[in-house]
Amino acid sequence: MPSRAKPSVPIRFIAFCQKLAVSATLLALSAAPALAQKKYDTGVTDTEIKIGNIMPYSGPASAYGIIGKTMSAYFRMINDTGGVNGRKINFITYDDAYSPPKTVEQARKLVESDEVFLIFASLGTAPNAAIQKYMNNMKVPQLFVATGASRWGDPEHFPWTIGWQPNYRAEARVYATYILQHHPTAKVGVLYQNDDFGKDYVLGLRDVLRDKYDQMVVSSVPYEIAMPTVESQVVAIKSMNPDIFINVATPKFAAQAIKKVAELGWHPIHIMTNVSASVGAVLRPAGLENSKGILSAGYQMDVTDPQWDSTPGMKRFRAFMEKYYPEADRSESGPLTAWNTSTALVTVLKRCGDNLTRENVMKVVANMDFEIDTYIPGIRIKTTPTDFYPIEQVQMMKFSGEKWELFGPIIDGHAE
Repeated sequence: MPSRAKPSVPIRFIAFCQKLAVSATLLALSAAPALAQKKYDTGVTDTEIKIGNIMPYSGPASAYGIIGKTMSAYFRMINDTGGVNGRKINFITYDDAYSPPKTVEQARKLVESDEVFLIFASLGTAPNAAIQKYMNNMKVPQLFVATGASRWGDPEHFPWTIGWQPNYRAEARVYATYILQHHPTAKVGVLYQNDDFGKDYVLGLRDVLRDKYDQMVVSSVPYEIAMPTVESQVVAIKSMNPDIFINVATPKFAAQAIKKVAELGWHPIHIMTNVSASVGAVLRPAGLENSKGILSAGYQMDVTDPQWDSTPGMKRFRAFMEKYYPEADRSESGPLTAWNTSTALVTVLKRCGDNLTRENVMKVVANMDFEIDTYIPGIRIKTTPTDFYPIEQVQMMKFSGEKWELFGPIIDGHAE
């Protein structure tokens, strides 16, 4: 019996199936990377990253407004050179006049109306404290808070908030250590702002002086930021005849204190917080001669010190300022502060690649380890998932009457 022929499949149909399979494969291959690249959260598109910022362009801390203006200029430069991984930065910055209720209003506007990706380098301890819970409830990064309060390094309770500069409590520990090493029997007078900013310094002094604190600190006088002047507070501190005066004040009040000390003919060892170390914004208004001999602690290069002028980082900074913000006072430290933190933000965004989710940003900032070449050599930016203090090293410095002069070793302000 003849065998039955197998049913034949039309050649045209086979070809069609093969084409279909190839097309499906190509479609899958092309879709896979596209899906991987489209990890965006609110505020990010293929062409743009919206960054929010809040600054005191008016009010008692308006001297810091130059920082926000420099950041705007910095991101214009970034956009002129192609942006970050091809995306332009849309930098939206608002004034809060250093008033916490206004900060809350501006943060809500940035997050809920402007729909920014994150809020970056907003300034002030009390203003940032006012929005910290809100930012964490909304799960929007509150990055590189421009204040050194120790509360910004608490990833367990506030995983969406991270500071930047050396924290105030650690800075105060450095001053207390210096006092114990060089003036162990001195009497100390402290002027401090009556908020988290000022109280952190008092805590840092206590950390190191311990049971000697009450014996050594003979006068500790707070002031409120709503006050017009701190002259009466300085007079009260002097009346106790301390050998060392610790000036824990923001620029306006720090300058007033320096002037008053000079007017009183008082010559204590004068230690001043780093946040008021700007030659242009504080020491010059207070009088360079009056400021001579003041001690502080630094971590970024002093823009008035010619020793840094030939370094690659300072050359780039100067060229940027010349092109994008030529009208700024070259003796102010604020623009370099803005340059450094903005450089850090761009570094983080670049490392995020195309995974621009808020969660990934926090993952990247929790694992930083790099240097910025306009900080004092040896200062390193380093974090871990349990350590949200990016910079913890400083070096003591003394004002010569013209510029800050560094001395001694790089000191780590970690708690013992």
